[in-house]
Amino acid sequence: QVQLVESGGGLVQAGGSLRLSCAASGSIFSMNTMGWHRQAPGQQRDLVATITSGGNTNYADSVKGRFTISRDNAKNTVYLQMNSLKPEDTAVYYCFIIQPFGTNYWGKGTLVTVSS
Repeated sequence: QVQLVESGGGLVQAGGSLRLSCAASGSIFSMNTMGWHRQAPGQQRDLVATITSGGNTNYADSVKGRFTISRDNAKNTVYLQMNSLKPEDTAVYYCFIIQPFGTNYWGKGTLVTVSS
């Protein structure tokens, strides 16, 4: 079992910044991919960004150049630095981890609200 705990969400004005954190604990493989999904009200859950344990990153087109994903492998923690936030970034952000043998887990989510 793996537990993921997100933090850092909140209310911010358009153009502002927030930093999300997600700490993983439990049975964690050294090779894994961590990342973030988000789900806006009434919308499907979309991929935001991923980062492998080797540091390779991938971003949704909608956040490229504004969001940066990073991780601290020693702490099993992934971060999402969000700059130049827009109202359309408003969503619940979910952290996830993808591991070998299909042992994938998601956090409970943290709400990000961007006011115009």
